[in-house]
Amino acid sequence: MSALYRAVNWNRQKFIYDGLLVGFVAGYLALFVGLTLTRDPNATAETAMIRGLGTAAFLLLTIILAIGPLARLSPAFLPILYNRRHLGVTMALLALAHATFALVQFHALGDTNPFVSLLTGAADIRHARTFPFELAGLLALGILILMAATSHDFWLATLTAPVWKALHMLVYVAYGLVVVHLAFGSLQEEAGPPARIVILLCALTVAALHVLSGRRERTLDRKEAHPDGEGWVEVARVRDIPEGRARVATVGGERVAVFRYEGRVSCVSNVCQHQNGPLGEGRIVDGCITCPWHGYQYSPDSGRSPPPFTEMIPTFNVRILEGRVFVYRTPNPPGTRVEPARITP
Repeated sequence: MSALYRAVNWNRQKFIYDGLLVGFVAGYLALFVGLTLTRDPNATAETAMIRGLGTAAFLLLTIILAIGPLARLSPAFLPILYNRRHLGVTMALLALAHATFALVQFHALGDTNPFVSLLTGAADIRHARTFPFELAGLLALGILILMAATSHDFWLATLTAPVWKALHMLVYVAYGLVVVHLAFGSLQEEAGPPARIVILLCALTVAALHVLSGRRERTLDRKEAHPDGEGWVEVARVRDIPEGRARVATVGGERVAVFRYEGRVSCVSNVCQHQNGPLGEGRIVDGCITCPWHGYQYSPDSGRSPPPFTEMIPTFNVRILEGRVFVYRTPNPPGTRVEPARITP
């Protein structure tokens, strides 16, 4: 977290993460260009690099979209999600380099302005062989650059979390456009069935992971218990909540996180104010609920971030009867302190 939106100091983990990322991209490009020139004697180094940059960006975008559902299915993927923005910015730069080199290679060698040539080239959407796949890629690039430019927390705070989240959900539109761009591009350049099979498998993998994680979330929502006559909902037994961690439940149509810590139990909204991360999958660190996605913290009894941070989340009233934890279905306003329920022997 950064109160003043200053650059985050580099640490060993970030150096390793970005070092592996740069190594992967460099190794992939070298391997792709080498294999292309070896297998296709008619290919030029420029064309091979253009294709390598484009496919590298597509693979990174596929990985980026797969990280979210994978992290919901298994916490082992959380370290990758923590630095997902690094992947996003790298992917956008690769896509920009791909588009720039392609524009120069295929549209800048004539008398017409390259952008005019790109937008007015012979195309016919009625036939696959003449479909303007470049325009689909151009639209996707615009979305990806916009997302990369607003990836800093300064824009998250300035635009507000709901607007920022809605903007960055356009990544799915961009992914669809990229799939169209690559599919029709490979068809027109006669890249062969293997290329189209890889594109299809990537798209299907992303879709399948989102369906699986969505079914898991839907199953959780269906387990909501009905409140008693006073509005209290039983969510768990005390013994079933690990120390320093939470049990996620659905109360009043909203997911809540019930944390057990130092002989007490508190309940807050499960949604982090940063990027809607699942607080219930985090843990108590230094007395604060710590979001597993990006480390944002909240006091378990008040839902307030420690100073100088100002984020707040709703809290819920809690009580314990005969070892069972009950949560009142109506949330308190964000930042409202609630006395934790005491765990008796």
